[in-house]
Amino acid sequence: QVQLVESGGALVRPGGSLTLSCAVSGIAVKNNPMGWYRQAPGKSRELVAGISSADLLNYPDIMKGRVTISKDRAKNTVILQMKDLKPEDTATYYCNAGGSWISGHYGASQYWGQGTQVTVSS
Repeated sequence: QVQLVESGGALVRPGGSLTLSCAVSGIAVKNNPMGWYRQAPGKSRELVAGISSADLLNYPDIMKGRVTISKDRAKNTVILQMKDLKPEDTATYYCNAGGSWISGHYGASQYWGQGTQVTVSS
């Protein structure tokens, strides 16, 4: 059974930084593509960053240059580092495991965490 538990969400001021973690069980992050998504109220869920089984990276434009995704193989965890946060980054951030990797783009699987709230406000 695949389980994902996100943590690290918080209230942060504009321009601040935050690191989110996704603890994964039931699937090995080292052997699988992984992704981070976000969903703001009233909006659809959108990809923030993806990483392939070979650690290739996919950064859509929405946060490109301000996020870094990585894997901690020893802890079977996926990390999302975010900087220069803006109020429009306010959303619930979700981890996704074992999705597709096609032509350098991550596609979501059925496996989602419960999400962690990030609020950017002064």
